[in-house]
Formats: sequence, C-alpha cells, structure tokens
Amino acid sequence: MKVIIIGAGIGGTSAGIALRRLGHDVAIYDKMQENRPVGAALSLWSNGVKVLNWLGLRDEVAALGGDMATMAYRDGRTGEVLCDFSLETVTTRTGQKPYPVARADLQALLMRTFGEESIHLGRRVVALADDGASVTVTFADGATETADMVIGADGARSLTRAYVQPDGAPEIVREYSGYTNFNGLVRVDTTIGAPDAWTTYVADGKRAAVMPIAGGRFYFWFDVPQPAGIPYDRADGTAPLVKAFDGWAPGVQALISAIDPAVSLNRVEIWDITPFPTWTKGRVAILGDAAHNTAPDIGQGACSALEDAFALGIAFATNSLGVEDTLRRYEAIRVERAGELVLRARRRGEETHAYDAAATAAWYESLRGTDGVGIIRGIVGNIEGSPVELGAALP
Repeated sequence: MKVIIIGAGIGGTSAGIALRRLGHDVAIYDKMQENRPVGAALSLWSNGVKVLNWLGLRDEVAALGGDMATMAYRDGRTGEVLCDFSLETVTTRTGQKPYPVARADLQALLMRTFGEESIHLGRRVVALADDGASVTVTFADGATETADMVIGADGARSLTRAYVQPDGAPEIVREYSGYTNFNGLVRVDTTIGAPDAWTTYVADGKRAAVMPIAGGRFYFWFDVPQPAGIPYDRADGTAPLVKAFDGWAPGVQALISAIDPAVSLNRVEIWDITPFPTWTKGRVAILGDAAHNTAPDIGQGACSALEDAFALGIAFATNSLGVEDTLRRYEAIRVERAGELVLRARRRGEETHAYDAAATAAWYESLRGTDGVGIIRGIVGNIEGSPVELGAALP
C-alpha cells in the first residue's frame, strides 16, 4: 500500500517504521518547520522499550537510556528521605529494563531509522477525503496527495481525530488537568539525587523530580497546581519556580539553581482528553496523542503511542480482509487499553496534586518507610495488558 502518516512525532515515526518493515510505501508529513521535540525527555517503561526492540532498535535505545536503578521519595520541605528502594523488580517481572530518554535523542533516532528523505516538514494538512478506494490529503498550500490509507498521528489538537468521529458525535475537547509542568535537562548532581535514582520531592501538592538519562544528565520536572492561562514569558526563566518552591529542601534549591533557562527549560500546561471510542473511519485512523491525549502522571504517554504502532503493525501483518477491516481490528485492540491509561493518569494526578488535601496527605504518609512493593505493583500494573506483552508479568 501507499500510506500517508500525518505527524512526525514518536507515534507517527514508529508506526512508519513498522509499516515500512511490512513492505509498504510510507511518507510522513508534519506541519512543523523543523524537528523541535516538545518536552525534554520521557519515560520509556518496559512496554514502550519492547516496541522499540521489536522495531530493531534494542541496542540504540539502550545506549540512549539512563540507568534508573532505584526510586526515592523525599519530603519537599525538609529533604528527609521518605523511602528508597530498588526498581529491579520491574525489570524481572516484565522482562525489560525501563529507560528514561531525552526526547530529542529518541526522536532523531526514529526519524533516521524511518528515513528522513521521506519525512516532509512544513506541510500542514487541512482536509481529508475518502472515496472508498483511496484517501486524498489536502495541504494548506492547495497541494494534494493520495494514498491507500492515512494515519493521523497529528497530536492533541488533531484534525484527523475530528474527521473520524461519527456524524452528530459530541465535540471532543481537551480538559485542563489543574497544574503546570516545568521540565528540562541539567547535569547530574548528587546534592539533588543519586545518579541512578528517580528522586521525587513532594509537599503541598507539588512535585520536583529528576530521572537519570544518558550523557551524565538528569531529566527534571516540577509540577505546580495553578489555574490555566497564567501569563509566562520565557524571559521569566526560573522565577516561577523560585516563587513556587520557596523554602523547599536544599536539593530542590540546587536543582533550580542548576537550570539554564536559555538552554533547557520548558513550561507546559497539562491537559488531557476523556477517552472516546472511535479511532477509525474507512481508510483513516488515528494514533498517539490524537487518540489518547493524557497527563504524564503515570509516564505512559509515549509508551501508549508506541503500543499503537505495534498494534497497527501486527494488525496489518496478520489480517487480510482489507484496509477498513484491519483498521477496525487495530481500534479494537487499542481503545479500551489506551483509554484506561488516560483515566489512571487522571486519578493519579488528582491524588498527587492535593485536589483532595486529605487524600494527598494520606499518600505522603504511605510513602514514609515503604519498601516500594505497592508502588512497583502500580508500575507493573500499567505495563500489564499491553499488546506487546505476550504473557502476564512474572510474580
């Protein structure tokens, strides 16, 4: 088939690699003028890493990944260690070590692997038309391209998502998750956290955290509960963090001081979309944030997009009743699973950001002295049920 993918992010490029491996003629179009990934880094839990292994990138991804061996929680105000435990059980139960990775590094790897000559930037899609035998894509400049199938990996504000919804279906809108996230990269500093640890400071419904990635760097993020729409100028730099985390522990102050806003500091209001059932229409389907825009509270956003690519590839490798039938089977594999992860992330965000102060206080208390068994159970629970997991996790 000739396939057009709209969107050159993690989901679009990984789906492109999967379909090219099956022999299809795939081209990717994206409205961005240059490759500038949104966000500094991401969590690749075992399910996401396994998809990349399946795409033939095992060694490359391992080289990009940080050695995240332990998890620690600290009191945000005092710096007291609430708990500190090994993550080895995640690896042994799922069969794959998780890796935090720099988003730009992973994006570059996926684009190279797919073939940058077939990725067309600066091409904004404005319309789709399916005549039953092919799909025509119209671009903002009036040009058109026709393919046997179109995959919309066009992000949270997806045009393709609107196209595939049934006539008369309620409008799908993004919903504010109640907090703003600041993230970026700094050099590893043991005054902030151990070089091989995911360290999170918690207090007052806020979080400050670091994860190790390759190259002796920490991926950092801060969560600040606040209304949407608060003005921010990049010239403000770390000033909102200095204010929001005033009086916090020395490790948090060291982290804020280490940030160079001109080099690596992103500010993102967090929104999600309530799960919906329709991902396909005729020869058109959606994946990634277009299908399941989620808050990052369980670290499964990129992994879920990779699961989409895996399910799409498996569907086209194993079914033979036509494009429309195969896309419906892809949808059936993914809708419930991806939607449940969105809702889990939403519930997790409500617990951690003090929307219910008593629930958050109880969570803080549960961290004190824990051996991590319950936390690891939750992490593994997010991985179980993935289409890439051929068997249940080991006990």
